[in-house]
Amino acid sequence: MEKLIRGAHAAVLTPRNPDHSIDDAALRSLLRFHMKAGIQGFAIGGATGEFCSLTEEELRHILDVVAETVEHNATFVVGIGAADIYGTLRRGKIARAAGANATLLSMPYFFPYAQGDLGAFVREVAFRLDLPILLYNLPQFTSGISPQLTLELIQECSSIIGIKDSSGSLETLRLLTREAPHACRIVGNDSALAPALQEGVTDAVISGVACAFPELITSFFAEGAMTSSSWNERLTALESVITQLDQLPTPWGLKVFAEARGLVHPSFSLPLSQQREQLCAAMAEWFTQNRTRLWADSGKIN
Repeated sequence: MEKLIRGAHAAVLTPRNPDHSIDDAALRSLLRFHMKAGIQGFAIGGATGEFCSLTEEELRHILDVVAETVEHNATFVVGIGAADIYGTLRRGKIARAAGANATLLSMPYFFPYAQGDLGAFVREVAFRLDLPILLYNLPQFTSGISPQLTLELIQECSSIIGIKDSSGSLETLRLLTREAPHACRIVGNDSALAPALQEGVTDAVISGVACAFPELITSFFAEGAMTSSSWNERLTALESVITQLDQLPTPWGLKVFAEARGLVHPSFSLPLSQQREQLCAAMAEWFTQNRTRLWADSGKIN
């Protein structure tokens, strides 16, 4: 069976205007830039898109823009994360109406939940939502879903087609490789991309780094990439970008780099302290100084 998600996908930022409304023009430009760089699909409304601060009406609006822009030239999956099952199902209906290829089902946020709670939640969503589901393991912000429960849910529910694992661990992807090779095995943490490819336990990445540096991420999926003499250069470049991003909440850092590339004007979910403003300026300067080192198969990053 052909897997729905393969290759390099970008986790998309949510660009906003100064009045906090969605910046439609910037979103369209960002999507077109990604597709031109070889990105095969998008994740909308995930952690990189700051889904906790997206209203349902904003999500609906964003998906209208996405569907119109990508047409049938790229897949898009939609984060339907919420604090409870009711918000999740409402967002799932929005995703379905927009023509999403699948949903990204994160576990309910804020409170810690047991594995039994998560299993009951996922089974109910799968029963009530008529759309393919990718589980979304995001233990930094929600209760993590265990490898064994992931396997059980994929084997039990036909609509659950795989997982985007943003834990940074390869344990779940290794288990699916052994026990459920039909499942989509997606890396959601850029630091795990290279080892996952080297072990052969991933079909795709949904990458935050790709939002600002799509050329770098697509280069890891180029034919012969792992045997190329430039593999270590790519890996060094990716690690250096991640080190920079780790200084800020990831969407903030990506907005800094996206602005440095002329892609979006950054808007932040909180007022920036003087120290944060200085750090943003330093990161932009780092990019200017290192842009010629950020090698990708398509050439130097502009």
